[in-house]
Amino acid sequence: MNKLKDTFKNKKVIVTGHTGFKGSWLTLWLLKLGANVVGISNGHPTKPSHFRELSIKNKIRNYWVDVRNLKKTRNVFIKEKPDFVFHLAAQAIVKKSFKNPIYNWETNTIGTINVMESLRYSKKKCTAIMITSDKSYKNLEIKRGYKENDLLGGYDPYSASKSAAEFAIQSYVKSFFSKKNKILIGVARAGNVIGGGDWSDNRLIPDCVKAWSKKKIVNLRNPASTRPWQHVLEALHGYLIFAKALEKNKKLHGQAFNFGPPNSNDYKVISVVKGMKIYWNKVSWRVNNSKKFSESGLLKLNSNKAKKILKWKNYLDFKKTVKFVGEWYNDYYTKSKNSYIISNKQIDIYEKYLN
Repeated sequence: MNKLKDTFKNKKVIVTGHTGFKGSWLTLWLLKLGANVVGISNGHPTKPSHFRELSIKNKIRNYWVDVRNLKKTRNVFIKEKPDFVFHLAAQAIVKKSFKNPIYNWETNTIGTINVMESLRYSKKKCTAIMITSDKSYKNLEIKRGYKENDLLGGYDPYSASKSAAEFAIQSYVKSFFSKKNKILIGVARAGNVIGGGDWSDNRLIPDCVKAWSKKKIVNLRNPASTRPWQHVLEALHGYLIFAKALEKNKKLHGQAFNFGPPNSNDYKVISVVKGMKIYWNKVSWRVNNSKKFSESGLLKLNSNKAKKILKWKNYLDFKKTVKFVGEWYNDYYTKSKNSYIISNKQIDIYEKYLN
């Protein structure tokens, strides 16, 4: 873990979407690594908000800027002169992409272009990790898992906007950021991450804990559906070591890496719900088969490239993943309600696996 601290300590790091689920966890972890974090976000996406509950607003520099606004986004980059950038700002919910497709496209595609355009004005060396999604791939129900060179494409507005963002990134890499340039770009793909502090709508675990905390019944859309479950810290660790490697090795410039869970973490939705049940006194659910929008079926990532080149690996099996999540929400709702203590403790536990 000291190697990561050596990379990020006292470095200026911009995190777009820092108030979101993954962004808030990444911001907290970077603070623990000694980084000077600059957050760019368009408010708090959920209520409760993990970022707000962490109470770390005064420990970083915040810019309440919408990445759809090129001028304001670019001005932050010019002023702050980052050493690293992690671009996570996005409209991340498939169902919402159907309700407001224009906002979805503007945020995910144009927002990404605006970040790339802002990087063109950086006068110092900067390493940027552009986080997209497993849904960037054209879903052909491939059982082996998608590799980095598989076809990109998507049908629903969210998936399509993420695929388009990837094409835009590669265009900028080829057109404006040669390997002789000071700007190094990498693309990270992960998906279906779970963890404490997620209160997004239309996601399995947030739907469960929000209902159970009010002693209500949770509606399950597809309890028999199988998904590859991954804790948020696993994906974030991938982003961090990718940034570390890219800074040192220009050969990785423009490349994409998958960070997904192992096949052993493929479990049905109902298995996750029953695993979470351990941490609640009384829970109940019912099946709601109404399906008004399209969802991807089997969608898995092949992460062999990251394991081989970056030496990244999964540390949390399914049981440990559910334990991390269940204990976080149990502590929040029944004990301390102190997200900062709970989240820091879990990062500390996870870091011990890395040593």
